[in-house]
Amino acid sequence: MSCRIAILASGTGSNAAAIMDYFAMRPSTAQTAVVISDNPNAQVLEKAKQRGVDAVCFLQKDYTSKAAFEAAVLQALTDAGADFAALAGYMRLVGPTLLLPFLGRMVNIHPSLLPAFPGRSAIQDALAAGVRKTGITIHYVDSGLDTGPIIYQGVLSVMPEESEHSLTKRIHEMEHFSYPRIIHACVENRVCMQQESVIWRDKLLCECWS
Repeated sequence: MSCRIAILASGTGSNAAAIMDYFAMRPSTAQTAVVISDNPNAQVLEKAKQRGVDAVCFLQKDYTSKAAFEAAVLQALTDAGADFAALAGYMRLVGPTLLLPFLGRMVNIHPSLLPAFPGRSAIQDALAAGVRKTGITIHYVDSGLDTGPIIYQGVLSVMPEESEHSLTKRIHEMEHFSYPRIIHACVENRVCMQQESVIWRDKLLCECWS
């Protein structure tokens, strides 16, 4: 039976679009059930609608607490029949109300080689630090800031005189290729989280995806 994926995003939705397009070509594996945003002006909402995917926006200021906000989001996931959740530029820490029902079934992507450079300005921080290598990290979500068990990391060399624009472009290209494929592995149970460890059930650890 096809897995139903929910995407949570706050911004332009380029990773969300990559996920939606990838699984639109593989409907027997998974389909995007709903896109949820916390930003009414997020471009991701229009990208979902263009692809015929339900799109919903929730504003935390409309709720009495973070728990109440997340309860509404969780109800939307339940109503959509979501089995799995992918954060794609979702600019909020996930609290226990939303996290616990999806523990081990919620992933995130981050534009650095965690644990280096967590937070919103990872690409700028990596350039400022003068690192020679950076990349992307895909991990299971836990209660911390970009701290969950790591599923996959893709590595990029930082070129001499690299600009923020050029590095961002290359990181996005890697994200758009790798994230849907890691989600594919997750929903097919080829990779899973057991306690706080990541278990791959086959030998194909996608070294060539970078």
